[in-house]
Amino acid sequence: MKQYLFKNLQLLEPSFGDVQSGFEVLVENDLIREVSDKPIKNDSATVMDCGGQTLMPGLIDSHVHVFLSDVSIRNMENIPLTLMTARAVSLMKGMIDRGFTSVRDTGGADWGIKEAVDRHDVAGPRLFIAGQAIGPTGGHSDSRRRTDYGLRCHCCNAMSYTMNVSDGVTEVRRAAREQMRQGADQIKIMMSGGVASPYDPLTSLQFSMEEARAAVEEAHAFGRYVCAHAYTPEAITRAAHAGVRTIEHGNLIDEPAAKLMAEKGMFLIANLVAYYAMKERAAEFGMSAEMLEKNDMVIDGALKSLEICKRAGVPVGYGSDLLGQLQVDQSREFLLRSEVLSPIDIIRSATTVGAQIVRMEGKLGTIKAGAFADLLLVNGNPLKNLGLMQNQGRDLSMIMKAGRFHKNTLTH
Repeated sequence: MKQYLFKNLQLLEPSFGDVQSGFEVLVENDLIREVSDKPIKNDSATVMDCGGQTLMPGLIDSHVHVFLSDVSIRNMENIPLTLMTARAVSLMKGMIDRGFTSVRDTGGADWGIKEAVDRHDVAGPRLFIAGQAIGPTGGHSDSRRRTDYGLRCHCCNAMSYTMNVSDGVTEVRRAAREQMRQGADQIKIMMSGGVASPYDPLTSLQFSMEEARAAVEEAHAFGRYVCAHAYTPEAITRAAHAGVRTIEHGNLIDEPAAKLMAEKGMFLIANLVAYYAMKERAAEFGMSAEMLEKNDMVIDGALKSLEICKRAGVPVGYGSDLLGQLQVDQSREFLLRSEVLSPIDIIRSATTVGAQIVRMEGKLGTIKAGAFADLLLVNGNPLKNLGLMQNQGRDLSMIMKAGRFHKNTLTH
């Protein structure tokens, strides 16, 4: 039994709303055993003197793609699964180095890479996977060249491995069932056009109501839920009426669509940083001019979507959605959101709200007894300086996931 007693710290528990002093935290094995504002008596625990730094929960990124290792997704058809996996190992290490101890992969990652992380074969955040993202022919999950009329075997290239093309209720049901057979925690479907797909207009409506309902019905039958890629009010509204639980992106959302989401208890996962990073650097990695034009269509609505959802009472999770070489910008989302949201709201989006999205309330995103011991020690107060979350984790003195140190510079 491993026990660690954290003392001399400032506690950033998201439910408090501010940093509090005078607390101690006892970790036993993979869980937080006790949090107290009085000295904790335990002679067998290893004492960790935090030196007055800020102890906070590990972060949750609710929209990542650990297997999409190239900004130009079509390039991945020339990447074997072995290289895709090797790149994912590097990308995941970067995520946990930045303090993200849990991430929700919304298309691509499979049970194998999740198992590798859980078994500590590779370093990375806890994974909640969707398996293949499911969309219709010509939609956001279909990156084939126009000269390619066939669907290639997914065992041959990384692009096919991470994407699924299904048409009609029967195919959608089969695809959803297959992802869950393969261990999916959620099902990802495409309801509108996207930036990184070659031929679909951004405002296009993709899966029909019947197809979306089929995915939702199968997910619910298996104890899972559906997340939907959707930008426009029309796509969001269709997804909401079909029973989708979370909307990914939602940049062009309007007040009625946000009100509907609130009424149905839905979540929005915003990812502003993806659009800024693509505008600045995606061209050098092969993203086409047509894709970048679509990016310009949604970038202006990104901050506005946060304000609309806040007024409507829609919880917004922290997401990055960065592809390949752009994933180093993952923590920049904190700074972008600070233009319209308070620091505590942003921290909660990456802790409390993230835990709700992955259905792990009370177990993740909090420093309370019974929660997983996912902890960060920050050299300063993030509520006063969100810049402390930048620089690839440089200002994180300690990173712990499920009671195991990923990084530890403390003496004891």
